[in-house]
Amino acid sequence: MKNVSCAIYGAGSLGTVLGAYITKNGGKIDLINRNKAHVAALNEKGAIITGTVDMTVPVTAFTPDEMTKKYDVIFLMTKQLYNKEVVTMLKDFLTENGVIVTLQNGIPEPGIAEIVGEEHTMGCTVEWGAALTAPGVCTLTSEPDSLSFHMGKMKGITDEQFNTVKEILELMCPVHEEKNLIGARWSKLLINATFSGLGTVVGGVFGDVSENKDAKKIAVRCMKECIDVGHAAGAEFVPVQGKDITKLFYYTNAFKRTFAQLLLPIAMKKHRAIEPSMLQDIKNGKPCEVDAINGVVCEWGRKCGVPTPINDRIVEIIKKEQEGKLKCVASNIIYFDDLL
Repeated sequence: MKNVSCAIYGAGSLGTVLGAYITKNGGKIDLINRNKAHVAALNEKGAIITGTVDMTVPVTAFTPDEMTKKYDVIFLMTKQLYNKEVVTMLKDFLTENGVIVTLQNGIPEPGIAEIVGEEHTMGCTVEWGAALTAPGVCTLTSEPDSLSFHMGKMKGITDEQFNTVKEILELMCPVHEEKNLIGARWSKLLINATFSGLGTVVGGVFGDVSENKDAKKIAVRCMKECIDVGHAAGAEFVPVQGKDITKLFYYTNAFKRTFAQLLLPIAMKKHRAIEPSMLQDIKNGKPCEVDAINGVVCEWGRKCGVPTPINDRIVEIIKKEQEGKLKCVASNIIYFDDLL
């Protein structure tokens, strides 16, 4: 990390936690966020991380209009909604060999590469969760021993660039190199579509999906849809934290489907307290990125001729919640009854 300039653009819940860990363990990184109150609190009191850990770390934070220098590494952690504008702007803040590392949901790498080039684009999936609870204060909702990143690169990224980014992220937790970046993306998309999607529908955390008997029935169907669509799109799903999700949760008969439902609370135990980012957005009156999560499954399903009734319904319900036509409540699970 020597003489490497790096920043987190979109340092909200996940970005603040990442920045705190990197700084605490000897790295230097700028935290950039549009929320002026959050930036002010970070500079005045440091990043306060609660939940499964307890630490306060002095950090350096800026708003986007205060950015002045170029960076070798920019970790992109905003919502995908405004990627075209954001990435176009960030292009001017990259050094000659600088890279944008997207830690966003969905499959954002191709769109980013169109703007900055494949030789400046890397992708990383985040296997943990956090929530912004107050300006400068974030709650880590995953257990400390279950934190990890899965990282891959587009064509043109050198080993030196890759290893530099890996070294930075390892200041927080283990980084698994993914030769199959798209497979890693589809595996993370499956988790997000299922637990973030349904968690937002019922207004709860991941555990409210994995431990509720009615929600579990929908969850395993959602997972199967994602796997069917991913396979039709040519993706080979990669293991998530050592678990082969296609073997564990894909079913071809009623017995395997029931077994998959029984496995859910065990598989999600260490992440049960994660509150979906989409639900956080709706609570805060912000547009959520359902089109970049469940909507991606639906889009690829249409392209590949694979029906996605569960994901279609999740998108429909979340958009109604976002518009204020539905509340984010547990009873929303009844809207899937006709699909069972």
